[in-house]
Amino acid sequence: MHIQETLTTLIRRALERADIANDDVVISLDHPADLKFGDYATNIALVLAKKLGENPQALAKKILAALEAELKNDAATPIKKVETAGAGFINFFLTEKFFTDSLSDILKTGDDFGKNTKLLKEKIIIEYTDPNAFKPLHIGHLMSNAIGESLSRLAQYEGAEVRRATYGSDVGLNVAMAVWGMQKLAAEKFPGTSTDQALAELRSMSLSEKIDFVGKAYVHGAQTYEQNDAVKEEIIQLNHKIYTHADSTANEFYVFGKRASIEHFNEIFQRLGSKFDHQIWESDIAAFGEEIVAAALARGVFEKSDGAIIYPGEKKPDAKARGLHNRVFITSHGVPTYEAKELGLTKKKFELHDFDRSVVITANEQNDYFKVVLAALTEIYPEIAKRTHHIGHGMMRFADGKMSSRTGNVITGEALLTDLAARVLEKMEHRDEKIANQIAVASIKYAVLKQSIGRDVIFDEEQSISLEGDSGPYLQYTFVRTQALLAKAKEQGIAPIVGALPENAAPLTHLLYRFPEIVARAAADYAPQYVTTYLTLVAGEFNRWYAAEKIIDPSAKESSQAKLALAAAIGTVLRNGLWLLGIAAPERM
Repeated sequence: MHIQETLTTLIRRALERADIANDDVVISLDHPADLKFGDYATNIALVLAKKLGENPQALAKKILAALEAELKNDAATPIKKVETAGAGFINFFLTEKFFTDSLSDILKTGDDFGKNTKLLKEKIIIEYTDPNAFKPLHIGHLMSNAIGESLSRLAQYEGAEVRRATYGSDVGLNVAMAVWGMQKLAAEKFPGTSTDQALAELRSMSLSEKIDFVGKAYVHGAQTYEQNDAVKEEIIQLNHKIYTHADSTANEFYVFGKRASIEHFNEIFQRLGSKFDHQIWESDIAAFGEEIVAAALARGVFEKSDGAIIYPGEKKPDAKARGLHNRVFITSHGVPTYEAKELGLTKKKFELHDFDRSVVITANEQNDYFKVVLAALTEIYPEIAKRTHHIGHGMMRFADGKMSSRTGNVITGEALLTDLAARVLEKMEHRDEKIANQIAVASIKYAVLKQSIGRDVIFDEEQSISLEGDSGPYLQYTFVRTQALLAKAKEQGIAPIVGALPENAAPLTHLLYRFPEIVARAAADYAPQYVTTYLTLVAGEFNRWYAAEKIIDPSAKESSQAKLALAAAIGTVLRNGLWLLGIAAPERM
Protein backbone atom coordinates (compact mmCIF):
# COMPACT_ATOMS: atom_id res chain seq x y z
CA MET A 1 0.00 0.00 0.00
CA HIS A 2 1.37 3.43 -0.94
CA ILE A 3 1.87 5.89 1.90
CA GLN A 4 -0.99 8.10 0.69
CA GLU A 5 -3.36 5.15 0.87
CA THR A 6 -2.01 4.28 4.31
CA LEU A 7 -2.66 7.82 5.56
CA THR A 8 -6.13 7.97 3.98
CA THR A 9 -7.10 4.67 5.64
CA LEU A 10 -5.73 5.90 8.97
CA ILE A 11 -7.71 9.15 8.76
CA ARG A 12 -10.91 7.23 7.93
CA ARG A 13 -10.40 4.99 10.94
CA ALA A 14 -9.73 7.99 13.19
CA LEU A 15 -12.90 9.73 12.00
CA GLU A 16 -14.91 6.61 12.77
CA ARG A 17 -13.26 6.36 16.21
CA ALA A 18 -14.21 9.99 16.88
CA ASP A 19 -17.76 9.28 15.63
CA ILE A 20 -17.49 11.88 12.84
CA ALA A 21 -19.59 11.17 9.73
CA ASN A 22 -17.36 11.24 6.62
CA ASP A 23 -18.70 8.84 4.01
CA ASP A 24 -19.16 11.45 1.29
CA VAL A 25 -16.02 13.49 2.07
CA VAL A 26 -12.89 13.30 -0.10
CA ILE A 27 -9.70 13.21 1.95
CA SER A 28 -6.97 15.29 0.34
CA LEU A 29 -3.28 15.08 1.23
CA ASP A 30 -0.67 17.62 0.22
CA HIS A 31 3.03 18.15 0.84
CA PRO A 32 3.82 21.23 2.95
CA ALA A 33 6.34 23.53 1.27
CA ASP A 34 8.48 23.51 4.43
CA LEU A 35 9.55 20.19 6.02
CA LYS A 36 9.09 21.68 9.49
CA PHE A 37 5.34 21.30 8.85
CA GLY A 38 5.70 17.61 8.10
CA ASP A 39 5.64 15.39 5.05
CA TYR A 40 1.89 15.46 4.48
CA ALA A 41 -0.92 17.76 5.51
CA THR A 42 -4.67 17.34 5.32
CA ASN A 43 -7.43 19.94 5.52
CA ILE A 44 -10.06 17.36 6.49
CA ALA A 45 -10.89 19.21 9.72
CA LEU A 46 -11.62 22.44 7.81
CA VAL A 47 -13.79 20.58 5.29
CA LEU A 48 -15.79 18.74 7.96
CA ALA A 49 -16.04 21.78 10.25
CA LYS A 50 -17.80 23.73 7.52
CA LYS A 51 -20.16 20.83 6.90
CA LEU A 52 -20.87 20.19 10.61
CA GLY A 53 -20.87 23.82 11.73
CA GLU A 54 -18.01 23.30 14.19
CA ASN A 55 -14.81 25.16 15.02
CA PRO A 56 -12.09 23.77 12.67
CA GLN A 57 -9.26 24.01 15.21
CA ALA A 58 -11.27 22.22 17.88
CA LEU A 59 -12.31 19.56 15.36
CA ALA A 60 -8.69 19.15 14.25
CA LYS A 61 -7.65 18.45 17.87
CA LYS A 62 -10.46 15.93 18.21
CA ILE A 63 -9.31 14.14 15.07
CA LEU A 64 -5.70 14.34 16.27
CA ALA A 65 -6.59 12.55 19.51
CA ALA A 66 -8.29 9.78 17.52
CA LEU A 67 -5.29 9.50 15.18
CA GLU A 68 -2.89 9.15 18.12
CA ALA A 69 -5.10 6.46 19.62
CA GLU A 70 -5.05 4.56 16.31
CA LEU A 71 -1.28 4.87 16.04
CA LYS A 72 -0.73 3.39 19.51
CA ASN A 73 -2.13 0.11 18.22
CA ASP A 74 0.14 0.09 15.13
CA ALA A 75 3.70 -0.94 15.96
CA ALA A 76 4.73 -0.91 12.28
CA THR A 77 3.43 2.57 11.51
CA PRO A 78 5.54 4.73 9.18
CA ILE A 79 4.26 7.83 11.02
CA LYS A 80 6.56 9.40 13.60
CA LYS A 81 4.15 12.03 14.88
CA VAL A 82 1.03 14.02 14.03
CA GLU A 83 0.38 17.68 14.83
CA THR A 84 -2.28 20.30 14.26
CA ALA A 85 -1.34 23.62 12.71
CA GLY A 86 -2.82 26.93 11.65
CA ALA A 87 -6.54 27.23 11.13
CA GLY A 88 -7.14 23.50 11.44
CA PHE A 89 -4.61 21.59 9.35
CA ILE A 90 -3.29 18.21 10.49
CA ASN A 91 0.36 17.49 9.67
CA PHE A 92 1.99 14.05 9.44
CA PHE A 93 5.70 13.40 9.98
CA LEU A 94 7.15 10.13 8.63
CA THR A 95 9.76 7.99 10.37
CA GLU A 96 13.42 7.80 9.38
CA LYS A 97 12.87 4.08 8.76
CA PHE A 98 10.27 4.99 6.14
CA PHE A 99 12.82 7.03 4.21
CA THR A 100 15.51 4.39 4.57
CA ASP A 101 13.11 1.74 3.32
CA SER A 102 12.05 3.97 0.42
CA LEU A 103 15.69 4.31 -0.70
CA SER A 104 16.09 0.54 -0.56
CA ASP A 105 12.89 0.16 -2.59
CA ILE A 106 14.15 2.55 -5.27
CA LEU A 107 17.44 0.69 -5.61
CA LYS A 108 15.68 -2.68 -5.64
CA THR A 109 13.00 -1.84 -8.21
CA GLY A 110 15.23 0.28 -10.47
CA ASP A 111 13.55 0.92 -13.84
CA ASP A 112 10.19 -0.16 -12.37
CA PHE A 113 10.21 2.42 -9.58
CA GLY A 114 7.23 4.70 -9.98
CA LYS A 115 5.04 2.21 -11.84
CA ASN A 116 1.46 1.60 -10.74
CA THR A 117 -1.34 -0.73 -11.75
CA LYS A 118 -4.24 1.73 -11.61
CA LEU A 119 -4.83 1.42 -15.37
CA LEU A 120 -3.90 -2.25 -15.63
CA LYS A 121 -7.04 -3.32 -17.48
CA GLU A 122 -7.41 -0.19 -19.60
CA LYS A 123 -6.69 -0.09 -23.33
CA ILE A 124 -5.88 3.37 -24.68
CA ILE A 125 -5.05 4.74 -28.13
CA ILE A 126 -3.28 8.10 -28.20
CA GLU A 127 -3.08 10.05 -31.45
CA TYR A 128 -0.46 12.76 -31.85
CA THR A 129 2.01 14.53 -34.17
CA ASP A 130 -0.32 14.18 -37.23
CA PRO A 131 2.04 15.27 -40.05
CA ASN A 132 1.06 16.79 -43.38
CA ALA A 133 2.52 14.94 -46.35
CA PHE A 134 4.33 17.17 -48.86
CA LYS A 135 5.12 19.65 -46.07
CA PRO A 136 7.83 19.63 -43.40
CA LEU A 137 7.04 18.97 -39.75
CA HIS A 138 6.62 22.34 -38.11
CA ILE A 139 7.11 23.41 -34.50
CA GLY A 140 3.52 22.51 -33.62
CA HIS A 141 4.19 18.92 -34.65
CA LEU A 142 7.13 18.80 -32.23
CA MET A 143 4.85 20.08 -29.45
CA SER A 144 2.18 17.50 -30.22
CA ASN A 145 4.82 14.78 -30.35
CA ALA A 146 6.36 15.76 -27.00
CA ILE A 147 2.96 15.83 -25.30
CA GLY A 148 1.60 12.68 -26.92
CA GLU A 149 4.71 10.62 -26.30
CA SER A 150 4.84 11.67 -22.64
CA LEU A 151 1.14 10.93 -22.07
CA SER A 152 1.62 7.54 -23.73
CA ARG A 153 4.48 6.68 -21.40
CA LEU A 154 2.64 7.93 -18.33
CA ALA A 155 -0.32 5.70 -19.16
CA GLN A 156 2.05 2.76 -19.67
CA TYR A 157 3.63 3.43 -16.27
CA GLU A 158 0.15 3.21 -14.76
CA GLY A 159 -0.27 -0.24 -16.31
CA ALA A 160 -2.40 0.58 -19.37
CA GLU A 161 -2.04 -1.10 -22.75
CA VAL A 162 -1.19 1.84 -25.00
CA ARG A 163 -1.29 2.06 -28.79
CA ARG A 164 0.27 5.10 -30.46
CA ALA A 165 -1.32 6.49 -33.61
CA THR A 166 -0.52 9.33 -35.98
CA TYR A 167 -3.01 10.64 -38.50
CA GLY A 168 -1.51 12.30 -41.55
CA SER A 169 -2.99 14.61 -44.13
CA ASP A 170 -2.33 13.34 -47.67
CA VAL A 171 -5.27 14.78 -49.62
CA GLY A 172 -6.74 18.26 -49.94
CA LEU A 173 -5.84 21.63 -51.40
CA ASN A 174 -2.43 21.74 -49.72
CA VAL A 175 -1.51 18.47 -51.41
CA ALA A 176 -2.82 19.70 -54.76
CA MET A 177 -0.66 22.84 -54.40
CA ALA A 178 2.41 20.65 -53.85
CA VAL A 179 1.62 18.30 -56.76
CA TRP A 180 1.01 21.25 -59.07
CA GLY A 181 4.28 22.80 -57.92
CA MET A 182 6.19 19.54 -58.42
CA GLN A 183 5.03 19.24 -61.99
CA LYS A 184 6.05 22.83 -62.77
CA LEU A 185 9.45 22.62 -61.01
CA ALA A 186 10.24 19.22 -62.56
CA ALA A 187 9.68 20.67 -66.04
CA GLU A 188 12.10 23.51 -65.18
CA LYS A 189 14.65 21.25 -63.50
CA PHE A 190 14.70 18.65 -66.29
CA PRO A 191 13.84 20.57 -69.50
CA GLY A 192 13.20 18.55 -72.64
CA THR A 193 12.58 15.28 -70.78
CA SER A 194 9.41 13.23 -70.60
CA THR A 195 7.40 13.00 -67.39
CA ASP A 196 8.66 9.45 -66.84
CA GLN A 197 12.28 10.57 -67.25
CA ALA A 198 11.77 13.50 -64.88
CA LEU A 199 10.23 11.22 -62.27
CA ALA A 200 13.11 8.76 -62.67
CA GLU A 201 15.56 11.60 -62.01
CA LEU A 202 13.59 12.67 -58.93
CA ARG A 203 13.48 9.12 -57.56
CA SER A 204 17.26 8.79 -57.92
CA MET A 205 17.90 11.75 -55.62
CA SER A 206 18.87 11.41 -51.97
CA LEU A 207 16.10 11.72 -49.38
CA SER A 208 17.23 15.19 -48.32
CA GLU A 209 17.19 16.32 -51.99
CA LYS A 210 13.71 14.86 -52.45
CA ILE A 211 12.38 16.64 -49.37
CA ASP A 212 13.97 19.90 -50.47
CA PHE A 213 12.32 19.57 -53.89
CA VAL A 214 8.89 18.73 -52.43
CA GLY A 215 9.14 21.61 -49.96
CA LYS A 216 10.00 24.14 -52.67
CA ALA A 217 7.21 22.76 -54.83
CA TYR A 218 4.67 23.29 -52.06
CA VAL A 219 5.78 26.87 -51.47
CA HIS A 220 5.68 27.58 -55.23
CA GLY A 221 2.21 26.06 -55.56
CA ALA A 222 0.83 27.84 -52.47
CA GLN A 223 2.16 31.25 -53.46
CA THR A 224 0.95 30.93 -57.05
CA TYR A 225 -2.47 29.78 -55.81
CA GLU A 226 -2.78 32.99 -53.79
CA GLN A 227 -1.58 35.27 -56.62
CA ASN A 228 -3.10 33.81 -59.80
CA ASP A 229 -6.85 33.18 -60.11
CA ALA A 230 -6.43 30.94 -63.17
CA VAL A 231 -3.91 28.73 -61.34
CA LYS A 232 -6.18 28.76 -58.29
CA GLU A 233 -9.00 27.20 -60.31
CA GLU A 234 -6.53 24.75 -61.90
CA ILE A 235 -5.34 23.58 -58.46
CA ILE A 236 -8.94 23.27 -57.22
CA GLN A 237 -9.69 20.98 -60.17
CA LEU A 238 -6.43 19.11 -59.61
CA ASN A 239 -7.43 18.51 -56.00
CA HIS A 240 -10.55 16.67 -57.16
CA LYS A 241 -8.54 14.67 -59.73
CA ILE A 242 -6.06 13.57 -57.06
CA TYR A 243 -8.89 12.51 -54.78
CA THR A 244 -10.52 10.44 -57.57
CA HIS A 245 -7.20 9.27 -59.15
CA ALA A 246 -8.42 10.74 -62.43
CA ASP A 247 -5.03 12.14 -63.58
CA SER A 248 -2.33 9.47 -63.97
CA THR A 249 0.53 11.97 -64.29
CA ALA A 250 -0.53 13.91 -61.21
CA ASN A 251 -0.91 10.60 -59.40
CA GLU A 252 2.70 9.64 -60.20
CA PHE A 253 3.98 12.88 -58.66
CA TYR A 254 1.60 12.38 -55.73
CA VAL A 255 2.98 8.89 -54.99
CA PHE A 256 6.57 10.17 -55.27
CA GLY A 257 5.95 13.04 -52.85
CA LYS A 258 4.03 10.97 -50.32
CA ARG A 259 6.67 8.22 -50.21
CA ALA A 260 9.43 10.74 -49.67
CA SER A 261 7.39 12.43 -46.93
CA ILE A 262 6.72 9.16 -45.09
CA GLU A 263 10.37 8.14 -45.21
CA HIS A 264 11.41 11.54 -43.91
CA PHE A 265 8.79 11.57 -41.14
CA ASN A 266 9.92 8.17 -39.91
CA GLU A 267 13.51 9.43 -39.67
CA ILE A 268 12.38 12.35 -37.51
CA PHE A 269 10.08 10.17 -35.38
CA GLN A 270 13.07 7.94 -34.62
CA ARG A 271 15.11 10.99 -33.72
CA LEU A 272 12.37 12.11 -31.34
CA GLY A 273 12.05 8.67 -29.76
CA SER A 274 8.56 7.86 -31.06
CA LYS A 275 7.42 4.67 -32.75
CA PHE A 276 3.81 4.53 -33.92
CA ASP A 277 1.68 1.40 -33.92
CA HIS A 278 -0.71 2.90 -36.47
CA GLN A 279 0.02 5.42 -39.22
CA ILE A 280 -3.35 6.37 -40.68
CA TRP A 281 -3.81 8.74 -43.63
CA GLU A 282 -6.75 10.85 -44.69
CA SER A 283 -7.01 8.95 -47.96
CA ASP A 284 -7.44 5.70 -45.98
CA ILE A 285 -10.61 6.86 -44.28
CA ALA A 286 -12.06 9.61 -46.51
CA ALA A 287 -14.59 7.31 -48.21
CA PHE A 288 -15.49 5.76 -44.84
CA GLY A 289 -16.18 9.21 -43.40
CA GLU A 290 -18.30 10.08 -46.42
CA GLU A 291 -20.40 6.95 -45.87
CA ILE A 292 -20.93 7.82 -42.20
CA VAL A 293 -22.12 11.32 -43.09
CA ALA A 294 -24.47 10.00 -45.81
CA ALA A 295 -26.06 7.54 -43.38
CA ALA A 296 -26.37 10.17 -40.65
CA LEU A 297 -27.88 12.65 -43.15
CA ALA A 298 -30.74 10.22 -43.67
CA ARG A 299 -31.26 10.15 -39.88
CA GLY A 300 -31.39 13.95 -39.65
CA VAL A 301 -28.05 14.49 -37.95
CA PHE A 302 -26.84 16.56 -40.92
CA GLU A 303 -28.67 18.71 -43.44
CA LYS A 304 -28.06 20.05 -46.94
CA SER A 305 -27.11 23.69 -47.49
CA ASP A 306 -26.21 25.28 -50.85
CA GLY A 307 -25.24 21.90 -52.27
CA ALA A 308 -23.05 20.99 -49.28
CA ILE A 309 -23.83 18.77 -46.29
CA ILE A 310 -23.41 20.53 -42.97
CA TYR A 311 -23.78 19.82 -39.28
CA PRO A 312 -26.28 22.48 -38.12
CA GLY A 313 -24.59 23.14 -34.80
CA GLU A 314 -26.33 26.47 -34.32
CA LYS A 315 -29.70 24.68 -34.17
CA LYS A 316 -28.64 22.25 -31.45
CA PRO A 317 -29.77 22.66 -27.81
CA ASP A 318 -27.47 24.95 -25.79
CA ALA A 319 -25.42 25.58 -28.94
CA LYS A 320 -23.76 28.73 -27.61
CA ALA A 321 -22.86 27.20 -24.25
CA ARG A 322 -21.42 24.14 -25.98
CA GLY A 323 -19.49 26.21 -28.51
CA LEU A 324 -21.34 24.71 -31.46
CA HIS A 325 -21.65 26.26 -34.90
CA ASN A 326 -22.45 25.14 -38.43
CA ARG A 327 -19.66 23.24 -40.20
CA VAL A 328 -19.39 21.67 -43.66
CA PHE A 329 -18.78 17.89 -43.70
CA ILE A 330 -19.23 17.31 -47.46
CA THR A 331 -18.46 20.16 -49.87
CA SER A 332 -20.71 21.22 -52.72
CA HIS A 333 -18.24 19.38 -55.01
CA GLY A 334 -19.01 16.15 -53.14
CA VAL A 335 -15.62 16.02 -51.38
CA PRO A 336 -15.51 15.03 -47.68
CA THR A 337 -13.91 17.66 -45.43
CA TYR A 338 -11.58 17.14 -42.47
CA GLU A 339 -14.69 16.92 -40.29
CA ALA A 340 -16.13 13.95 -42.20
CA LYS A 341 -12.76 12.25 -42.25
CA GLU A 342 -12.46 12.76 -38.48
CA LEU A 343 -15.66 10.76 -38.04
CA GLY A 344 -14.23 7.99 -40.20
CA LEU A 345 -10.93 8.08 -38.33
CA THR A 346 -12.59 7.84 -34.93
CA LYS A 347 -14.75 4.91 -35.95
CA LYS A 348 -11.71 3.24 -37.57
CA LYS A 349 -9.73 3.44 -34.31
CA PHE A 350 -12.40 1.55 -32.40
CA GLU A 351 -12.55 -1.05 -35.16
CA LEU A 352 -8.80 -1.61 -34.78
CA HIS A 353 -9.33 -2.47 -31.12
CA ASP A 354 -12.06 -2.11 -28.52
CA PHE A 355 -10.32 0.76 -26.75
CA ASP A 356 -11.55 2.07 -23.42
CA ARG A 357 -10.27 5.51 -24.31
CA SER A 358 -9.10 7.41 -27.37
CA VAL A 359 -7.05 10.56 -26.75
CA VAL A 360 -6.46 13.04 -29.58
CA ILE A 361 -3.83 15.77 -29.25
CA THR A 362 -3.90 18.81 -31.54
CA ALA A 363 -3.19 22.54 -31.35
CA ASN A 364 -5.69 24.79 -29.56
CA GLU A 365 -6.63 26.15 -32.98
CA GLN A 366 -8.72 23.01 -33.49
CA ASN A 367 -10.61 23.20 -30.18
CA ASP A 368 -13.76 24.64 -31.78
CA TYR A 369 -13.50 22.17 -34.65
CA PHE A 370 -13.46 19.26 -32.21
CA LYS A 371 -16.46 20.58 -30.28
CA VAL A 372 -18.55 20.23 -33.42
CA VAL A 373 -17.04 16.88 -34.47
CA LEU A 374 -17.63 15.39 -31.01
CA ALA A 375 -21.18 16.77 -30.96
CA ALA A 376 -21.90 15.05 -34.29
CA LEU A 377 -20.17 11.89 -33.07
CA THR A 378 -22.37 11.88 -29.96
CA GLU A 379 -25.46 11.73 -32.17
CA ILE A 380 -24.03 9.05 -34.46
CA TYR A 381 -21.93 6.84 -32.17
CA PRO A 382 -22.68 7.92 -28.58
CA GLU A 383 -20.60 5.18 -26.91
CA ILE A 384 -17.54 6.03 -29.00
CA ALA A 385 -18.03 9.73 -28.30
CA LYS A 386 -17.98 9.08 -24.53
CA ARG A 387 -14.61 7.37 -24.87
CA THR A 388 -13.03 10.03 -27.11
CA HIS A 389 -11.09 12.87 -25.51
CA HIS A 390 -9.52 15.86 -27.23
CA ILE A 391 -6.60 17.77 -25.73
CA GLY A 392 -5.60 21.11 -27.25
CA HIS A 393 -2.07 22.40 -26.77
CA GLY A 394 -0.71 25.94 -27.05
CA MET A 395 1.63 27.35 -29.68
CA MET A 396 5.41 27.66 -29.61
CA ARG A 397 6.41 31.24 -30.31
CA PHE A 398 9.70 32.94 -31.08
CA ALA A 399 10.62 36.62 -31.16
CA ASP A 400 9.06 36.91 -34.64
CA GLY A 401 5.80 35.31 -33.55
CA LYS A 402 4.05 32.40 -35.25
CA MET A 403 5.38 31.69 -38.74
CA SER A 404 3.51 30.20 -41.70
CA SER A 405 4.91 27.42 -43.87
CA ARG A 406 3.20 29.00 -46.90
CA THR A 407 5.71 31.84 -46.99
CA GLY A 408 8.75 29.60 -47.22
CA ASN A 409 10.28 31.69 -44.42
CA VAL A 410 9.73 29.23 -41.58
CA ILE A 411 11.74 27.40 -38.97
CA THR A 412 10.74 23.78 -39.45
CA GLY A 413 10.82 21.29 -36.59
CA GLU A 414 13.78 19.52 -38.14
CA ALA A 415 15.66 22.79 -38.67
CA LEU A 416 15.18 23.73 -35.02
CA LEU A 417 16.46 20.33 -33.87
CA THR A 418 19.46 20.55 -36.19
CA ASP A 419 20.30 24.10 -35.10
CA LEU A 420 20.11 23.19 -31.42
CA ALA A 421 22.26 20.08 -31.94
CA ALA A 422 24.87 22.22 -33.74
CA ARG A 423 24.90 24.69 -30.83
CA VAL A 424 25.38 21.82 -28.39
CA LEU A 425 28.23 20.33 -30.43
CA GLU A 426 30.07 23.65 -30.26
CA LYS A 427 29.94 23.53 -26.46
CA MET A 428 30.87 19.84 -26.07
CA GLU A 429 34.37 18.84 -25.07
CA HIS A 430 33.90 15.44 -26.67
CA ARG A 431 31.93 16.03 -29.87
CA ASP A 432 29.31 13.30 -30.07
CA GLU A 433 26.48 13.82 -32.57
CA LYS A 434 24.23 11.19 -30.97
CA ILE A 435 24.42 12.85 -27.55
CA ALA A 436 24.10 16.32 -29.11
CA ASN A 437 20.84 15.19 -30.73
CA GLN A 438 19.61 13.76 -27.41
CA ILE A 439 20.32 17.10 -25.75
CA ALA A 440 18.59 19.02 -28.56
CA VAL A 441 15.49 16.84 -28.24
CA ALA A 442 15.56 17.29 -24.45
CA SER A 443 15.74 21.07 -24.79
CA ILE A 444 12.55 21.18 -26.86
CA LYS A 445 10.59 18.57 -24.92
CA TYR A 446 11.38 20.16 -21.56
CA ALA A 447 10.28 23.59 -22.82
CA VAL A 448 6.98 22.10 -23.99
CA LEU A 449 6.35 19.89 -20.95
CA LYS A 450 7.33 22.22 -18.12
CA GLN A 451 3.96 23.98 -18.17
CA SER A 452 0.33 23.00 -18.59
CA ILE A 453 -0.51 21.64 -22.03
CA GLY A 454 -2.90 24.40 -23.08
CA ARG A 455 -0.45 27.28 -22.56
CA ASP A 456 1.75 28.85 -25.25
CA VAL A 457 5.50 28.31 -25.08
CA ILE A 458 7.96 31.15 -25.53
CA PHE A 459 11.05 29.32 -26.71
CA ASP A 460 14.49 30.70 -25.92
CA GLU A 461 17.10 28.67 -27.80
CA GLU A 462 20.05 29.64 -25.60
CA GLN A 463 18.18 29.00 -22.35
CA SER A 464 16.84 25.71 -23.66
CA ILE A 465 20.35 24.16 -23.87
CA SER A 466 21.65 25.71 -20.65
CA LEU A 467 23.11 23.47 -17.94
CA GLU A 468 22.34 26.02 -15.24
CA GLY A 469 18.80 24.90 -14.43
CA ASP A 470 15.21 24.96 -15.74
CA SER A 471 16.08 23.02 -18.88
CA GLY A 472 16.08 19.47 -20.19
CA PRO A 473 19.88 19.40 -20.54
CA TYR A 474 20.15 20.42 -16.86
CA LEU A 475 18.22 17.30 -15.86
CA GLN A 476 20.37 15.18 -18.17
CA TYR A 477 23.55 16.72 -16.78
CA THR A 478 22.43 15.99 -13.23
CA PHE A 479 21.76 12.37 -14.15
CA VAL A 480 25.20 12.09 -15.74
CA ARG A 481 26.71 13.54 -12.54
CA THR A 482 25.10 10.77 -10.44
CA GLN A 483 26.47 8.12 -12.78
CA ALA A 484 29.95 9.66 -12.75
CA LEU A 485 29.93 9.50 -8.95
CA LEU A 486 28.97 5.84 -8.99
CA ALA A 487 31.62 5.02 -11.61
CA LYS A 488 34.34 6.83 -9.63
CA ALA A 489 33.32 5.06 -6.41
CA LYS A 490 33.37 1.70 -8.18
CA GLU A 491 36.97 2.33 -9.24
CA GLN A 492 37.82 2.88 -5.57
CA GLY A 493 35.97 -0.25 -4.45
CA ILE A 494 33.12 1.60 -2.72
CA ALA A 495 29.60 0.30 -3.40
CA PRO A 496 26.29 2.07 -2.65
CA ILE A 497 24.68 0.64 0.50
CA VAL A 498 21.68 2.22 2.22
CA GLY A 499 22.58 3.58 5.64
CA ALA A 500 22.56 6.62 7.92
CA LEU A 501 22.76 9.92 6.03
CA PRO A 502 23.87 13.39 7.10
CA GLU A 503 21.11 15.81 8.12
CA ASN A 504 21.59 17.93 4.98
CA ALA A 505 20.36 14.99 2.86
CA ALA A 506 16.86 15.22 4.36
CA PRO A 507 15.40 17.42 1.56
CA LEU A 508 16.34 14.69 -0.92
CA THR A 509 15.09 11.69 1.05
CA HIS A 510 11.85 13.57 1.69
CA LEU A 511 11.44 14.09 -2.09
CA LEU A 512 12.37 10.79 -3.71
CA TYR A 513 9.58 8.62 -2.27
CA ARG A 514 7.00 10.95 -3.86
CA PHE A 515 7.82 9.91 -7.42
CA PRO A 516 5.08 7.23 -7.81
CA GLU A 517 2.35 9.62 -6.65
CA ILE A 518 3.67 12.33 -9.00
CA VAL A 519 3.45 9.86 -11.89
CA ALA A 520 -0.08 8.81 -10.93
CA ARG A 521 -1.27 12.41 -10.70
CA ALA A 522 0.37 13.36 -14.02
CA ALA A 523 -1.27 10.41 -15.78
CA ALA A 524 -4.70 11.06 -14.27
CA ASP A 525 -4.70 14.79 -15.06
CA TYR A 526 -2.99 14.63 -18.49
CA ALA A 527 -0.30 16.81 -16.92
CA PRO A 528 3.35 15.91 -17.69
CA GLN A 529 4.37 19.23 -16.12
CA TYR A 530 4.03 17.61 -12.69
CA VAL A 531 6.87 15.26 -13.59
CA THR A 532 8.96 18.06 -15.09
CA THR A 533 8.54 20.30 -12.03
CA TYR A 534 9.32 17.43 -9.67
CA LEU A 535 12.48 16.35 -11.52
CA THR A 536 13.74 19.93 -11.62
CA LEU A 537 13.23 20.18 -7.85
CA VAL A 538 15.08 16.90 -7.26
CA ALA A 539 17.95 17.96 -9.53
CA GLY A 540 18.25 21.31 -7.77
CA GLU A 541 18.35 19.73 -4.31
CA PHE A 542 20.89 17.15 -5.43
CA ASN A 543 23.22 19.72 -6.97
CA ARG A 544 23.07 21.83 -3.82
CA TRP A 545 23.88 18.77 -1.72
CA TYR A 546 26.63 17.70 -4.14
CA ALA A 547 28.30 21.12 -3.82
CA ALA A 548 28.16 21.05 0.00
CA GLU A 549 28.99 17.41 0.72
CA LYS A 550 32.05 15.22 0.17
CA ILE A 551 30.31 12.14 -1.13
CA ILE A 552 33.25 9.81 -1.79
CA ASP A 553 35.66 9.59 1.13
CA PRO A 554 37.78 6.41 1.34
CA SER A 555 38.55 7.21 4.99
CA ALA A 556 34.81 7.12 5.82
CA LYS A 557 33.67 4.13 3.80
CA GLU A 558 30.36 3.46 5.56
CA SER A 559 29.26 7.08 5.25
CA SER A 560 30.34 7.14 1.59
CA GLN A 561 28.34 3.99 0.88
CA ALA A 562 25.18 5.57 2.31
CA LYS A 563 25.68 8.78 0.35
CA LEU A 564 26.34 6.81 -2.83
CA ALA A 565 23.10 4.88 -2.25
CA LEU A 566 21.29 8.21 -2.17
CA ALA A 567 23.06 9.30 -5.37
CA ALA A 568 22.11 6.00 -7.03
CA ALA A 569 18.47 6.45 -6.01
CA ILE A 570 18.48 9.98 -7.40
CA GLY A 571 19.92 8.67 -10.65
CA THR A 572 17.16 6.05 -10.86
CA VAL A 573 14.40 8.61 -10.28
CA LEU A 574 15.91 11.01 -12.82
CA ARG A 575 16.33 8.28 -15.43
CA ASN A 576 12.77 7.00 -14.97
CA GLY A 577 11.35 10.53 -14.95
CA LEU A 578 13.26 11.53 -18.07
CA TRP A 579 11.93 8.45 -19.82
CA LEU A 580 8.39 9.53 -18.95
CA LEU A 581 9.11 12.88 -20.60
CA GLY A 582 10.47 11.15 -23.70
CA ILE A 583 13.96 12.44 -22.91
CA ALA A 584 17.07 10.26 -23.15
CA ALA A 585 19.38 9.83 -20.16
CA PRO A 586 22.80 10.09 -21.86
CA GLU A 587 25.91 8.26 -20.69
CA ARG A 588 28.00 11.42 -20.70
CA MET A 589 27.79 15.10 -21.65
